Amino acid sequence: MTRSHEESRTLAQRLERAEGTANAAFVEARAAVDPSVGATWMEVAGAYAMFDGVGSPLTQVFGAGVFEPFGAAELDAVEAFFDARGASTAIEVSSVAPAELTALLESRGYLLTERSTVLVRPTAPAEATPSSAITVRLIAPHETELWAGTSAAGWSSEGPGISDFVEALGRIQAQVRGAACFLAEMDGVPIAAGAINMATPVALLAGASTIPSARGRGAQRALLDVRLAHAAAHGVDLAMIVTQPESGSQRNAERSGFRPVYSRCKWERAHAG
Repeated sequence: MTRSHEESRTLAQRLERAEGTANAAFVEARAAVDPSVGATWMEVAGAYAMFDGVGSPLTQVFGAGVFEPFGAAELDAVEAFFDARGASTAIEVSSVAPAELTALLESRGYLLTERSTVLVRPTAPAEATPSSAITVRLIAPHETELWAGTSAAGWSSEGPGISDFVEALGRIQAQVRGAACFLAEMDGVPIAAGAINMATPVALLAGASTIPSARGRGAQRALLDVRLAHAAAHGVDLAMIVTQPESGSQRNAERSGFRPVYSRCKWERAHAG
C-alpha cells in the first residue's frame, strides 16, 4: 500500500529517532568508558549531532530535516560542533527530508559519500530457526570480551585493522543503554554475534557477523529470529535495519521479511582546519 507523504514522514521520524537515540546512547557509553575521547552529542532542530571521536562511523548527524526545518543557521551550528572537535561534518539526509536541504549542502561544498536503505518489518511472528544445530542466547555480563571477539572475528576477512576496530566498538556496545547482545553457538562454540537496541519502541538491529569458517549454516537467520522474538516479548512491535542499496545484506533482509521504506544519503564536508 502506498503511503502518503505525511505517513512516510511520521514513519521516518520514528525510525530516525530510534537510530539517533541508539547512537546517542553509544556515545554516552563511550564517554563513560573512555572520557579521553570527548564523546558527546547535541540536538539541533530535532536532529542528533554526535561526536564519537574523529573517524568514528557514529560521528555524524541523524534526522536532519525530518523533524523541524534544517537551514543555514542549523547547519552553522552542527559545523561549529564538529569543527571544534577536529572532525569532518557528516549528515545523513533521508529521502523524506525537503529537497532544499540537499541543495543547501551542495552549495556549501558537501560531497555525497554514502548511500543506504532503511528497511522495516514487524517483530512478530518470527519464523522458526531453520537449523536446530545452532543455539542463540543473550550474553552474560562477564562475556563482553567473548562477544566483542566473536563479532570482530566475523569481520576478519574484510581487511587489515577492521577486526581490531570492530572489537573495540564491541566492548562499548555491550555497555550501551537499551542494547542487548547475542551469541550464536554450534556445539557450544560461538560462531556469530549480533546486537539489538531498544532505547525507543523500535528495535534497531545491527552488529551481526559470522566467523568465516561457519558461514552458510544459518547463524544469521537464527540470530535474526531470536532478536525479533526478544523485541516482541518486550512489547516492541517494529524492527529496522539499515543496509547498502541492492547489497547482499539488503537481499538477505528482504528474504527475512524486511521491506524498504526510504533511502538515505550521507553528505560530508571536510574539517575546516
